[in-house]
Amino acid sequence: MLDSTVLEDIQSYLDLHLQIKSFAPLESEFIVSEMLNTTDLKSFIKTKRKPTLKNVLFTYIDKKGKTDAEIYKKAGLDRRHFSKIKNEPRYRPKKNTILTLAIALELQIDETEDLLNSAGYSLSQSETFDLIVQYFIENKMYDILLINEALDHFEEKLLVE
Repeated sequence: MLDSTVLEDIQSYLDLHLQIKSFAPLESEFIVSEMLNTTDLKSFIKTKRKPTLKNVLFTYIDKKGKTDAEIYKKAGLDRRHFSKIKNEPRYRPKKNTILTLAIALELQIDETEDLLNSAGYSLSQSETFDLIVQYFIENKMYDILLINEALDHFEEKLLVE
């Protein structure tokens, strides 16, 4: 157990260092702030932004010639959840949901990565779950029940519960 002297020293140390942070910003901080104010952030975002999940998903649905209902049913999603993906711009579904949509659409691996990236996800080469799903996609085996069976065998969480 720490004795009171050590605790007092720690408190003094914290007080000293926390007090420094309350001073006015250094001159270099003003320069950075000034640079941020002059950067055309909107232009940067406009040139770097990729299509949204909604845009990518519905492009693939159209490309495959499927209906929304065919895809969300095959993916094991209910109509309300799919509607949320379609109509709420800020909604970001879980990675598993996006993977089930990719499987329902029978996307190839690069298309699956494209769909995942549009929501800020990716397949990891260091995660057993991701590698199992990737194996099934690369081998064009788009059966969610079969994928779940393999995931269960390897004691991984299921794609769809």
